[in-house]
Amino acid sequence: MTSGFSHASSTKTSDPDSKCQGCLGRVQRYILTKLGEDWLFLVLLGLTMALVSWTMDYASAKSLQAYKWMHTELKGNVPLQYMAWVTYPIILITFSSLFCHLVAPQAIGSGIPELKTILRGVVLKEYLTLKAFVAKVIGLTASLGSGMPLGKEGPFVHIASICAAVLSRVLSIFTGVYEVKLPPARVLFSIEVTSTYFAVRNYWRGYFAATFSAFIFRVLSVWNKDSALFRTNFRMDFPFDLQELPAFAVIGISCGFLGAFFVYLNRQVVLLMRRPTALTRFLTKHRLIYPGMVTLIIASFTFPPGFGQFMAGEVLINSLFDNFTWTKIWGSTPPPGLGRSAVWFHPQVSIFIILLLFFIMKFWMSAVSTTMPIPSGAFMPVFILGAAFGRLVGEIMATLFPNGILFDGIVYRILPGGYAVIGAAAMTGAVTHTVSTAVICFELTGQISHILPMMVAVILANMVAQGLQPSLYDSIIQVKKLPYLPELGFGHISKYNIFVEDIMVRKVKFLSPQTTYRELVHLLESATLKTFPLVDSKESMILLGSIERCELQAACDWWLSAERRVYNQGQGVPSPGSKSVTDCDSNTDESSVWSVQIKDWEEAELDKPIDIDQIRIDPSPFQLVERTSLHKTHTLFSLLGLSHAYVTSIGKLVGVVALKELQKAIEGSTRSGVRLRPPLASFRDASRKAKKPPHSSSTPSSPTRDRELWHEERNSEAKSDTESKETECKVTVDNSGVTGSDLQDQPPLSSVPSCPSSSIPLSSLHHQPEPDSSGERESNDEPI
Repeated sequence: MTSGFSHASSTKTSDPDSKCQGCLGRVQRYILTKLGEDWLFLVLLGLTMALVSWTMDYASAKSLQAYKWMHTELKGNVPLQYMAWVTYPIILITFSSLFCHLVAPQAIGSGIPELKTILRGVVLKEYLTLKAFVAKVIGLTASLGSGMPLGKEGPFVHIASICAAVLSRVLSIFTGVYEVKLPPARVLFSIEVTSTYFAVRNYWRGYFAATFSAFIFRVLSVWNKDSALFRTNFRMDFPFDLQELPAFAVIGISCGFLGAFFVYLNRQVVLLMRRPTALTRFLTKHRLIYPGMVTLIIASFTFPPGFGQFMAGEVLINSLFDNFTWTKIWGSTPPPGLGRSAVWFHPQVSIFIILLLFFIMKFWMSAVSTTMPIPSGAFMPVFILGAAFGRLVGEIMATLFPNGILFDGIVYRILPGGYAVIGAAAMTGAVTHTVSTAVICFELTGQISHILPMMVAVILANMVAQGLQPSLYDSIIQVKKLPYLPELGFGHISKYNIFVEDIMVRKVKFLSPQTTYRELVHLLESATLKTFPLVDSKESMILLGSIERCELQAACDWWLSAERRVYNQGQGVPSPGSKSVTDCDSNTDESSVWSVQIKDWEEAELDKPIDIDQIRIDPSPFQLVERTSLHKTHTLFSLLGLSHAYVTSIGKLVGVVALKELQKAIEGSTRSGVRLRPPLASFRDASRKAKKPPHSSSTPSSPTRDRELWHEERNSEAKSDTESKETECKVTVDNSGVTGSDLQDQPPLSSVPSCPSSSIPLSSLHHQPEPDSSGERESNDEPI
């Protein structure tokens, strides 16, 4: 009685708690239903990235202030100044390299090449983990605080992607990864550099998170009184004249060549460090020596009392965008509002020499520093390079037109700062192969006065750079040999003349219901493919679907497992031998006999056909017809994120094409702008001319006619089953004179070895388990 009463009382007391929990659950579901999961997720993502971004900027800014304070306090003692100027960045760079190497080596670099590969559907381990996030944030903060010519744009995109991935895993109710974090221009940049195709429905998600993140970041920046990074004050009424457009076009074309050379130089430095020499092996063994030596060299060249006095080593780069014309000021009394731009002047050296030296030195320094094994980007160094080049062109224009340009009674003064902004946008666009850099320049400068010449320069720079070199991120992908699909070039007609049948692998490893477990085990051991095609039979080769490797491995393990052997014996299906499991286990003297019986049983089971009904099959693998063009194939692979596709002809499996074959074909058709002939075009054209009758030269084969011939083939196969099985090779000729090999009809398997090599159909060129037939087929045609 007492226990029953206590149980009833505890039930009554627990009812209010359960009701409260149920009420809270209903409220939570109601809020999620009305607001949506995406809104809450994006708010958290924007808030997190704003806090992370502001913290990193604040820490790196304080580090640079300490760097400058050390140099100022030691003024008058040049040796100590040099030691402090060199030691400080070496400590930070080596710390960044060591920390990333110990915590997460995946944090090294910008991260955009790996993101492009991940968005292609390739799984890269540990690139979107919390360890990579910590290593990226701390390592990038130390790198930016060292004063080296390094950027943060690309690493920030990687950090935001990691943040989104971690949040989606922590909050189980949210799914999806959003690579967004910054103001609208950064959203455009992150989409443009990582995605070939982008779902438009995700734009509002990106801009919502970017707007919320920018709002929080701006509120936090009030404490530091921050404004635009390179704020400009150009006149808004007539900032430029249309007669200056040729000069802006020259900046765009020149930046295109310079950007392509920057990518080339960066790649050559990386390849040089990857060559198997004694020096590279020593640097690989001692990982901190290379970043330390690079930092020492760059810091020595930028030392202000030394060679750095010709590079404006202690000035902020935003002086490149000021409104003063330096060529008019040089050699005269500086105006009162010149400010920090005065450090660009030297009494004995022309301003043109100083800008040229700054550009040349900064060019190779940026190309080399971005190869260090630390979290870093190349956007801001290239941005500064373009600004210096644009400033140089602007000063030349101001010298050529000292009184400005007169048009329609109005004098338009030359603004070298405007040329610097245009050069910065054009150079970054040429290196990254993006157009959104123009919008980024509007945000960085806070003005939109030069939108027309900026867009002209960026487009021209992209046109030149894309014809010479891949983008910086695609170049890194090629160096690292990541599985990524290159872009098709513009104006290459060959991409429409190359078909899948020219590049596909014809010897396909396949399965059929008649395949035995022995053949399956041999197939799994000899091939490392993740999926295998399933055909109706070896004779028909009709594609039924595809099977995952893990499914086949599990089927083999279960088929030869001890549990199945015991189960079969219990069901009255004895294994080879007269002993049962219990009899053999009870008699230890007969263990060797029992092992032989188990082996005999396994050998007998291996000769049985596989049980297709017990294996999960994908009934709709992606297929392409053999006449699909290279352009359409590239579009489908890029849009759907495919890793491979099966090639069929009237339902028959005739080949397979993967990223490797597609990449080779694209590189062959677009390399150096040379239009190459399709690999098998001459063979295909010659065979068609030889087999096409004169009276049917204007009558092409149609899909309807192919379907009729397919039905005729099926009827002939049904009749041949009732006849005597003799080895023969027939080539059926229709009314139009087209042979059966043109339509890739599949003869019986037993007839293949006796056929002449010139009459073997295309669909018979597959890998077969029988050695006699495989040798014939391999000698007939090799895969591309």
